[in-house]
Parts: sequence; C-alpha cells; structure tokens
Amino acid sequence: MGETTPKEPDREEARNREIQSEKPVGGMAKEGSKASFAMLWHLFKVFFLIGGFTFGGGYAMLELIRVQIVDKEKWLDNESFIDLFAVAQSLPGVFAVNISIFIGYRLQGFWGALVCVIGTTLPSFIIILILAIYAQQVKDNPIVSAIFKGIRPAVVALIIAPCVSVWKALKLGRKYLWIPVLCAVSVTFLGVSPVTVIIVSAAAGWLYTKFVLHKLPSAK
Repeated sequence: MGETTPKEPDREEARNREIQSEKPVGGMAKEGSKASFAMLWHLFKVFFLIGGFTFGGGYAMLELIRVQIVDKEKWLDNESFIDLFAVAQSLPGVFAVNISIFIGYRLQGFWGALVCVIGTTLPSFIIILILAIYAQQVKDNPIVSAIFKGIRPAVVALIIAPCVSVWKALKLGRKYLWIPVLCAVSVTFLGVSPVTVIIVSAAAGWLYTKFVLHKLPSAK
C-alpha cells in the first residue's frame, strides 16, 4: 500500500490556533504586539454576542460579559474583572462599552478597542433602528407585547445573578452586607444621587485603607 499524505488542518482549526496564540498569558495582554485580523475578528464576535443581549440595560449584560471574558476567553481573572467593573461603572458612559474598550485596547491596541466598541454597540443600533421603523406598526401587536412581558422577569434574574457572583468573588462576608443595602436604600428611598454614593464610597474606602486597614494586626 502506498503512503498516505497527512490531512491538512481545516481553516477553522488554523484560525483557532492563531487566536489562541494571540491570547494573553495569565490574563495579561501582549504589549506592543501588532493587531491580528484573526484576533480582531474574534474580539468583534465575542462583543457582538454580548451586545446582542442588552435587554434590561448594562447590568443584565454583566454576567454574560464575565462568563465570556473570565471563564471562556481567560482574558482576565475574577479579581481583575471586578476591579475593571468598579472602574468602568464609575466612569461616564455605558459600562459595557467601557469594559470593551479596556479589553480591546489591552489585547490589540487602538484597533482592538475600536472593534470591541463597534461589536458591543452594533446590535443595539440595529435593534433600535428596526424598532424605530416598525414601532408604530407592532406596538399594539399582542405577540410583541407577550414577548416583552416574558423578557421582564428574565431581566430581573439577569441583574441579580451578577450581583451574587460579584459578592462571592469579593469574599467580603455578611458583615459588609449593610454597605450595599445602605447604598440601595439611599438611592431608592432617600433620593441620594448615585454620583454622591460613588464619591462617598471611594473616599470612605481610601480613608479605611490608609488609616484603619494598615493598623490592623492581620494587615501587617
């Protein structure tokens, strides 16, 4: 029998290997590396998928973002993602877009950030454009109304799930439970601005770290 030539790997496997070679090791990006078309396309697909599930706003997207970035792609670890979420939430704009800019820039520089922003915002743009064109025709449609009624309770679950995940990842314990409760009550019932809550929380965290935490025996 004659020798058989080995089969060439298909294009999908070759593309996956190229993407894997561009991924950062240990959650860190390759600084100064040139933008790779395969990696840019992969980033676009990941954040396009994230942007396609924007029902309920950014908080409903948080768990999907964490699963994609931390669990599947390994671009960040849980602790780094929580820090990134805190910074992105404190900055102006939609935090999902802020996170996409950070991830894209760390992985592929300017073009990575641009591609991630486009991937995150494009699904919303398309959906809103379609709704704007056909809203008057379908607003009284019972099927459309039933679909949105079904989405509402699911959105609540999507918002609660990341809160639980972040709480577990922070490993704060029940003794700190009063902090988010106090913030929620202040914003919801006392009319305190979320900006005030963020500024006061940041200042309190800095004061606690500087004057209290370093003096504790366990911190030495």
